[in-house]
Amino acid sequence: MSIAVQEYLDAHDRSPFAQWFAGLDAFTAAKVAASLYRLEHGNFSNVEGVGNGVYECKINFGPGYRVYFGKDGEKVIILLGGGSKKRQQADISTALQCWRDYKTRKNTWSH
Repeated sequence: MSIAVQEYLDAHDRSPFAQWFAGLDAFTAAKVAASLYRLEHGNFSNVEGVGNGVYECKINFGPGYRVYFGKDGEKVIILLGGGSKKRQQADISTALQCWRDYKTRKNTWSH
């Protein structure tokens, strides 16, 4: 099974995920990329729902990195952001806001 992984873009075409990812060192970025590869291939073993259609992929490395995403159907994942265990609640709140915005704007695109 192949799942498309895309980045959420806000109203100004900025990606919160890309902004977070750009600040990672090369080794950590590779760990995150490996987790995304597993998601692309349907491996959701380290994934938990955090509410309102947002999911958290836990990366058991360093300070407990996380990637936040929403599922747009069964074949598309929208990356909403990333973070670590230390900032988990703030990161979840931001991801939830991004997901609400994505769904609201997607509804206006389809009309």
